[in-house]
Amino acid sequence: MPPETLTPEHILDATEDVLRRYGPAKATVVDVARALGVSHGSVYRHFPSKAALHAAVAARWLDRTSAALAGVVAAAGPADVRLRRWLAELFDAKRHKAHDDPEMFAAYMTLIGDSEVAARAGAAGGSATVAGVVTRHIEELTGQLTLILEDGVRQGVLSVPPAVASADADATAVGQAARRSVEGVARAVFDATRRFHDPAFAPGWQDPGVEAEFALVVDVVVRGLRP
Repeated sequence: MPPETLTPEHILDATEDVLRRYGPAKATVVDVARALGVSHGSVYRHFPSKAALHAAVAARWLDRTSAALAGVVAAAGPADVRLRRWLAELFDAKRHKAHDDPEMFAAYMTLIGDSEVAARAGAAGGSATVAGVVTRHIEELTGQLTLILEDGVRQGVLSVPPAVASADADATAVGQAARRSVEGVARAVFDATRRFHDPAFAPGWQDPGVEAEFALVVDVVVRGLRP
C-alpha cells in the first residue's frame, strides 16, 4: 500500500488483525506497519503512540455497538417497548463480540487492564486511553437510556422519581433537576443489568438459562418504572 493512500481506517483494520494474531503483549506498531507495507513512521503520523492506536481501536470497536443502539433510541413507538429492545440488543451485541470474535475480545480485555494499571501508576489519562474510551462508551450508553426514559415519561408509560428543586427555583433549575433525576435512573438501569453487558461477566453469557434470567431482570426493571 503506497503511503499516500494510507488512512486511519486502514491502520485500524490492520491493528485489529495484528492484535488478533499476536495479542496486545506481543503486537507492536512495527507489526502493524509491516502488515500495511509502510514504515512505522507512517503509522505514527496518524496515531502519535501505541497507546493512542490502541485507544482508537477500542473506540471504533465500541462505537459499533452504540451506533447500532442509537437506532432503537430514535425509533417510534412506546418507550417501554424500546427500553426492553435496547437492553436486549445491548446484551446481544456484547455476546456477539465475546463469542464471535474471541481473539479480539481477549485483546480488548487485556487493553483495558493495561490501561487501568497505567492509570493507577500515574500515567497520563483522559479520553486518549483505552480506559478513557470505555468511560466515554458507558456515558454514551447511559445517555441513550436517558433519552428513552425521557420519552417514556412524556408518553406516560414510564416514571422516574420526582425532580428535587428548591421552592423558589426557576424553570431552568427545575428542568435541570428533572434531567438529573432521569439520568440517575438511567445509570441505575444500566447498573441493574450489568451482568448482561459488562465484559467481566462474559464467561456466563452462554450458560443454560441465561436468556430466562435476562428476561426476568429486564421485566423487573421495566415493571418498576411503570407509573
